[in-house]
Amino acid sequence: MLGGAVAALARPQSRPGPNFLFILADDHAGYVLGCDGNRAAHTPNLDAFAREGTRFSAHHCNSPVCTPSRQSFFTGQLPHAAGVTLLGTPLADGKPTLARQFQKAGYRTAVFGKMHFNRPAEPGLHGFDVAMTEDEITRVWNAEVKPRPVPADIRTKPAEWRPFRDPARIWLNADKLPLVRYDEEARGTFIARKAIQYLEENRDRKFALWTSFQEPHSPFDFPVEDRDLFDRAGFPVPRVGPRDAWQIPKIFRDLNDDEKRGIIAAYYTSVAYLDRNVGRVLEALRRLRLDENTLAIYMADHGYSLGQHGRFEKHCGYEPALRVPLMMRYPGRIRTGVVGELTEHIDVPATIVDLVGLEPFAITHGRSLRPYLEARPMEQPRDHVFSEYLENEEAYVKTSQWKFVLCSGKRARKDGYETDDPTPGRYRRLYDLKNDPSEFNDVAASRPEVVARLEVLMLDRFRKTHPDREKEPQGLGREEAIEYYLRPRDGLGLRP
Repeated sequence: MLGGAVAALARPQSRPGPNFLFILADDHAGYVLGCDGNRAAHTPNLDAFAREGTRFSAHHCNSPVCTPSRQSFFTGQLPHAAGVTLLGTPLADGKPTLARQFQKAGYRTAVFGKMHFNRPAEPGLHGFDVAMTEDEITRVWNAEVKPRPVPADIRTKPAEWRPFRDPARIWLNADKLPLVRYDEEARGTFIARKAIQYLEENRDRKFALWTSFQEPHSPFDFPVEDRDLFDRAGFPVPRVGPRDAWQIPKIFRDLNDDEKRGIIAAYYTSVAYLDRNVGRVLEALRRLRLDENTLAIYMADHGYSLGQHGRFEKHCGYEPALRVPLMMRYPGRIRTGVVGELTEHIDVPATIVDLVGLEPFAITHGRSLRPYLEARPMEQPRDHVFSEYLENEEAYVKTSQWKFVLCSGKRARKDGYETDDPTPGRYRRLYDLKNDPSEFNDVAASRPEVVARLEVLMLDRFRKTHPDREKEPQGLGREEAIEYYLRPRDGLGLRP
């Protein structure tokens, strides 16, 4: 339930639209936040941001992998409709995007940081007047920032990140090693600095700014100053379930408990560094007196598993990978408090368009969350959330009580997380989240009526949104029909 007082909920019609600030994190799980009840997390700036606005505590991504998730909420369409379901797929040029909707309304648009467009940055890219994404931001950072030498007695991480080529303990930073950089010279700080510079230069214009940090994505970057922030001994290793053995990716099986604790501590340190940079951007917004007329949103692309079910990644339907932070702040125009109802990433662009007064997308799969923000009843609150990971041909439906997973088991995944049986054939799993929140006990066999109901919801989502729905073969059973939609078809999304 929401709490707190409301001040001037409705924006006066004569007032110009607000500025917009979207702060994005990479792999930040919803449970690694102080405001989520995690006493180990060091997130004072995000916790303050949550108190000043609305936090959605049951928010979920629509795909537990970077590129599909990001392009889904950037276009307002589910990944299979946006045409991006695999990590390496670039977003098609003609797709409508949030940045283009802001441009149409006269906003100056910019992005600094990670966006997973899978193509070089250039002015105008996907609606950004200024586009400084992964390769460009790294090139400029290396050119402009000359690091001070770090004392030889301080161990630092390898200069090159080599996932899957090096042992997992190295590319997951089990030794909890910092960058060969001090805070002032680190890339995350540089991204924050570029965002702040943009705010300073555009304070008198309407702007829509994306600030997208790489943290806490592996190898869990943080500067030298943070190397002793957490003691690995303070982190317990999550228990592995009785049926997890065969599905634990082989890449993680050599990790011992001390290494796992080191990985967890490195992740929490990277989150603390992320929080500091978020704080820098928000403080600049206040210093420039822009905060009162800026809709600011903090979100992550998806969550992350830190040893749950033996995994240190996303790429699955377990709750740590799907539940994501979402906070919105617009002083005096949305109320403060926490929303506990189910929400999805595709609801975020629908909400932005609604609150700011942008031209609606021609195709939108989300629902505006504005009623929650204005303390009004939600006419159709979500009774479930949907997500998909088509690299493994699987999809997920979650209700307040149940989590359902359906996987074709036919595709040998190419993401590096091979298991004992790469193609086990179709499987269905059902977890009773009220009695089994850790998702250890599959009760699909004993609750066929629940499985059937959730299969209907899953199939309905595909049939209402998939570009190939009219080509679905006749006479398929329900599970066969779902499998028809689980196959990746990247690049074939709905036309703009």
